[in-house]
Amino acid sequence: MKRYELMAPCHFGLESVLKKEIIDLGYDVSKVEDGRVTFVGDAEAVCRANVNLRTAERVLIKVGSFHAETFEELFQGTKSLPWEDFVPKDGKFWVAKAASVKSKLFSPSDIQSIMKKAMVERMKSHYHTEWFEESGEKFPVRVFLMKDAVTVGLDTTGDSLHKRGYRKLTSKAPIAENLAAALIMLTPWRKDRILVDPFCGSGTFPIEAAMMAANIAPGMNREFLSMEWPHLIPKQLWYDTFEEAREAVNMDVETDIQGYDMDPEMVRIARENARLAGVEALIHFQVRPVQQLSHPKKYGFIITNPPYGERLEEKKDLPALYAAVGERYKNLDAWSLYLITAYDKVEQDIGRKADKNRKIYNGMMKTYFYQFAGPKPPKKNGPKGA
Repeated sequence: MKRYELMAPCHFGLESVLKKEIIDLGYDVSKVEDGRVTFVGDAEAVCRANVNLRTAERVLIKVGSFHAETFEELFQGTKSLPWEDFVPKDGKFWVAKAASVKSKLFSPSDIQSIMKKAMVERMKSHYHTEWFEESGEKFPVRVFLMKDAVTVGLDTTGDSLHKRGYRKLTSKAPIAENLAAALIMLTPWRKDRILVDPFCGSGTFPIEAAMMAANIAPGMNREFLSMEWPHLIPKQLWYDTFEEAREAVNMDVETDIQGYDMDPEMVRIARENARLAGVEALIHFQVRPVQQLSHPKKYGFIITNPPYGERLEEKKDLPALYAAVGERYKNLDAWSLYLITAYDKVEQDIGRKADKNRKIYNGMMKTYFYQFAGPKPPKKNGPKGA
C-alpha cells in the first residue's frame, strides 16, 4: 500500500500532545512544527487518524513542498506537483485555505487563485482536456507558507475533527472539543480518578473525559470527506476502521465525572450533548454555582474553562469568581486544579502561584493553562507476588 507523508494541524502549544497520540496509534512522527505534526502512513493511517485522533484539527495528505518568493515561483511549484495522482478528471478541486507567516507572498486570495490556475494547467496536460466539469467528489487543498517555504496538503477530513457530532447545542463561549481533549491529556487525570468541571457550560470537558474513559473514538460517529475517494482509500478500510473503534469501546467502566453550572438551561444542554455522545450514564450533571463546589473524596481533579470576561460588564465580576474558585479548591482534600483562561489575575485572585503555566492559543485568543498540582495518591497494592 502506498505510503504518504500525513500532516495533522492542531492548536498552537499542543503539538506534544498530538505527537504522543500519533505515536500511540503506531505511526512514526517525522516532523513537529508550530501548530502541525507530520507523520508517515498509508491509506489505512488516513482512516485511523481521522477516526481516533482527539487533538488534531484535520488530517492532510502532503502533496508536496517547494520554495516560492514570487507568484511565478508559486505557479510553477504548484504546477510541478503530481495532482493527477490524487484528483480524478471530474474531481472538484480548489485551495480552501492559504496561511502565510513571514513570507514574501502573503495575500491568501492571490495565493489561492494562482495555485488553482496552476493545478488546472497541470491537469489539462495529464487529462488532455481544456475544461473540467468538477462535478465529482471534493478535493480541498490547504497550503502553508512559512518563510517562503510552501507546503501543500490535500484535506482528507472535511469538517474539522473537533466536530465529533455530539454537540448540537452550545454555550455562548464553548471550548472546542479537540482543545478540551488536549488539555485533559496534559494533566495526570486517568479514568479511575475524579474529575469535576464547575463551569461545564455545554459539557465539553466532562463529555471528552467520559469518551476517553470508555475508549470511544472521537470520530466514530461522523463522516469524512475522503470516504468518497475509493481510488485513494478503499471503502473496506473505512469499514474496518469503524469496526475496530466499535470493538474498543468499554461502557462498563466506572467513573466519577461531574459537571456543574449555575444555569439550569446549560445543564439541560450538557445532558443532551452527553446523551448524543453516548456517555450520559458516565457523567453526573448538576445545577450548582462554583461557591458550592465540594467533594468528600481525595485526589480529584478540577479541569475547567471559567469565564474570561470578554465583555466589559463581566470583567468586574471576575475577581470574586476566581477568589471563589480558590476558596473552594483550598477546601478540597489533596486535589489538583487545571484551568484555561485569558484572565490575567488568576494567581492573585485564587491566592496561589500555579505550579505550571502554559501558553495556548484558543483560536486567535492567547490564553494560559494554569496548573495547580495536588499530591499523587498512594499506589494501590497489587495482588501478592505481583
